[in-house]
Amino acid sequence: MRRSFVPLLALLAALGAGGCAPGATASGIGTAPPSAPAASSPATHGAPVATKSGPARAYRVTYGWAVPARPATVAHRFDVPVQPPPAAPLPFLARVEVGDHPGDAPAYTRVTFAFEGAWPSYEVAYERSLTQDGSGDPVSLPGNSVLRITFTQAQAHDDQGRTTKRPGTKLGFPTLKGYAVAGDFEGHVTYGLGIQAAPGSDQALPIRVGELVRADGTYVVAVDVRRA
Repeated sequence: MRRSFVPLLALLAALGAGGCAPGATASGIGTAPPSAPAASSPATHGAPVATKSGPARAYRVTYGWAVPARPATVAHRFDVPVQPPPAAPLPFLARVEVGDHPGDAPAYTRVTFAFEGAWPSYEVAYERSLTQDGSGDPVSLPGNSVLRITFTQAQAHDDQGRTTKRPGTKLGFPTLKGYAVAGDFEGHVTYGLGIQAAPGSDQALPIRVGELVRADGTYVVAVDVRRA
């Protein structure tokens, strides 16, 4: 009888030691504590963010050198809440810049539209004349050809009273003679370029459109008009 108690005591001692160990199972094999979930990187949405070290997105062509026989459209999604408040601000046309590139092949003149916030969608098309959005009143332009550029989900003013900074509207370059504003209303901003094509031609010169994000965070739409 005395011998039978020795194995029983040893067994109870073993079970007591194993059962009190943190993380132990009934078999005596320890389990690792649950690991903390790995930190996940925050998701990024929408347009790329520019940094001071350089442009967030390099220049890319959205419409190659050609004469648009029909309106050429480039769409960008910009989500605006259906109901306020508050309504998201539309991309703001901060400034317009003009530069001539006679030494490039082909030579061209560029009009740059720099937006804050995002790229709007836009459409470019040759038209017989430029008219004011809404009223339909004619807008005078130098040259014998008109290239109309319409930005949608955009504005040329903001809530702080800022309006678009732009150089003189009469430019005097060999091909691009000037430009004019034809609308800034209900999310539509319209510009017209006055172009001088060769007499007797179809009065439509090849154009190119491109985009980039500058180091200052502005979203640029560049419209190039080939020099005749």
